[in-house]
Order: sequence, then C-alpha cells, then structure tokens
Amino acid sequence: MSGDGVPPPVASSVAIVGASLAGLSTARELRTLGHTGSITLIGAENHYPYDRPPLSKGFLQQTEPPESLMLADADDHTGFGWRLGVEAIGLRHTDTGHTVELADGGVVEAQAVIAATGSRARTLIGADLSGVHTLRTLDDAAALAESFRDGTHVVVIGAGFVGCEVASSAAKLGKKVTIVEASEAPGAALVGPELAARLHRRHAAHGVRLLTGAAIDTINGSERVESVTLADGSELPADVVVVGIGAVPNTEWLKASGVALDTGVLTDADCATAVGGVYAVGDCARVYDPKTGLHLRQEHWSGALDHSRRAARRLLGLSAPKTVAPYFWSDQYGTRLQVSGAVPTGTDPVYLDGGPDTDSFVATFGAGDHPCAVVAVDGGRLFTRLRKELDRSEDRRRSAQMVEHQ
Repeated sequence: MSGDGVPPPVASSVAIVGASLAGLSTARELRTLGHTGSITLIGAENHYPYDRPPLSKGFLQQTEPPESLMLADADDHTGFGWRLGVEAIGLRHTDTGHTVELADGGVVEAQAVIAATGSRARTLIGADLSGVHTLRTLDDAAALAESFRDGTHVVVIGAGFVGCEVASSAAKLGKKVTIVEASEAPGAALVGPELAARLHRRHAAHGVRLLTGAAIDTINGSERVESVTLADGSELPADVVVVGIGAVPNTEWLKASGVALDTGVLTDADCATAVGGVYAVGDCARVYDPKTGLHLRQEHWSGALDHSRRAARRLLGLSAPKTVAPYFWSDQYGTRLQVSGAVPTGTDPVYLDGGPDTDSFVATFGAGDHPCAVVAVDGGRLFTRLRKELDRSEDRRRSAQMVEHQ
C-alpha cells in the first residue's frame, strides 16, 4: 500500500534484473498472486536460474550434477521472457515506466523493475593466478572442481560458512586443507562464542587445520599458485586457494538511476525503493528492519524467498506477508547447522537437547519461554518446532508495531 492508503497502480509489465533464486521466486510469486502481464528476467550468466547452496557441497563433491541444480522448469521457460548472457548497465525512468539498458545495446521497457542482481565475491591480490578461486557462480564451482582433481594442498582464506563448506568438501575428497581466518573467533557474532568454538573443533576432527587471527601477506606463484605467505612470515603450500572473504552487491548499474544505494539497494520493509515502481530483492538489497531501525542485507536462501513474497505483494498493492525470523543453514562434515533468529551478544546458550559435549544439540538464546534465537546441529523436529514458534512471535511483534504506527 502507498503512504496515503491507496494501492499503487498495478504494473502491466515487469522487468526483473537478475535471473537468480530471488528473481525467479519473485516472478513466480507475481503469477501466483494473479499478475497476468509480461515478466522479463534479465541475467548476466548464460544459465537459467540454479540453486547456489549445493555449489560448495554436493557439486564440489561430485554427488550433484549441474542439471540437478536447475530451478527453472518448462513452465518458467515459456511463461516468462528471458534475456540471458547480458548485463544490465543502466536504468532510466520515463513518463510511462522504466527502461533497463543492456550491455549489448538493447533495452527492456517495463512499468516496474525489480533489482535482483545479487553480489560478487571479494578478492585479493594474486587472485589472477591459476588455481586461485572464488565461489559465487556455477562456472566458478566448475572451475574449482577441476582444480580439485589435480590439487593436493588446499588453502581456504576466510572461515565464513561458504569457506567452511568448501573446506569440508575438500577434506571429503582427501585433500590436505588449511583454513586461514583473520578474526580470532569466526562465527561468534552469529552463534555466540561457545557454539562457535564447538564448530571450530569439528575442523580438527576431520583433519582440517584452522588458523585464526592470521592475515594473508601474499599469494605466490608464477602462472599457477604455489603457496600462501602469512603476515607472520610462515608459508603454506597450496595447489588450490579459495578466497572466501565476503561479497560486494552488484549495484553499479543503478548509480545514475536516482535509486538510493549504500552497500546495497536501500528499500523499505517490503523491498520497495523510494523511486516509484522500483524494488530490490536478494543479496543486493538492504531492506529496512523495523526491529533494529537499520537497513540490513540478508544474504541467505530463505531471505531471498522472503524478499520475493514482500516485493510481489507490494508491487500488486496487497498486504504484506507474515513476518518470519531470519533463518540459514550450513552443511559441513556430514552434519547440518541451522540458525533461526538473531543471537544476542553476551548471552549463553540454553540446551534443550544434547549439551556442551554432544555431537548434536538444540540450544536457545534469550528469555526462557520467549527465546529470540535457536541454534542446532542435526536438530531435527525440535528445531523445526522452535523455528515455527519464532516465526509466530516475529509476526506478532511486527503486527503490533504496525498498529502502534497507524
């Protein structure tokens, strides 16, 4: 709904820039909600949308072939327009809508535009050497899998979830793996220091060396990587290096558009920008969070789906969907870590299943009967039940806030 309570005019044509999970999910949601106009998806990659989480896991381990990752089905191929293999380089606004400018000289005109351009991996000096990889796309994963075939010594730079998943996959393939991480306690901000330390111990249990508080000095080699030198002067042998130090949102194409940018596309709580008819979803979006009063990027699979529901309903002038708690998961060493909600700083976990020394567990954070977060390893049905309770609590809180501001 618009600020004066009047639904915005429904756009008869929609351009979604980014043929991703977020982009495809928004297109499907629009159709489900009754949009009958044209929907065009524009993608810089030559691939139809695919599932990215398996890239660091089953795909690298050669248990999931590329065709198993594809998200778009026959109905999507025929029900939407597609412009693949071409980047968007600009967005102009007209009296009748918007014009997306493409790198091949073409344009796509639409009454509404949804930015779903995702993000790209940060990199380091030396990343141009053969054997040095980042992992964001299917082509990235295919190149890394090829390097794994001949490489023995793998150095993963960054102990984020993707880096840890790559390390897990490499170890399963019999590689000698070292993770180098600049912070002293990676993951503590997400799951708390106690649980983060538990997760770190799993690396050693599977033969993976984790170096924390360690900075990279140089990545060495002539044409192909040969080693990595740390700031303390020590040198690690490396046939393969994977750089996993975060990502940069792909928003350059919007610089001259008048859309507000600040480490992502700034939107309201329902993914609408301040420019009428322009929305943003997925990794490139910084969505307003009424709970914290901040604009946040939620770079997870579940976040992309939540954004797609919000943007589609906002575009069609419908009420917002139910609010859900943030959720993400990571598969490492044959176990699944799941996190729902936000772990508050300085609080200790309360174990509802398992305990400090068990391989699997379910733990909550916050007030006893009203936790604000739940973290589990192989948590099963108990985690699922607690996550649903968090979702209901989050939706009640959001509804109460909306009533207060009316």
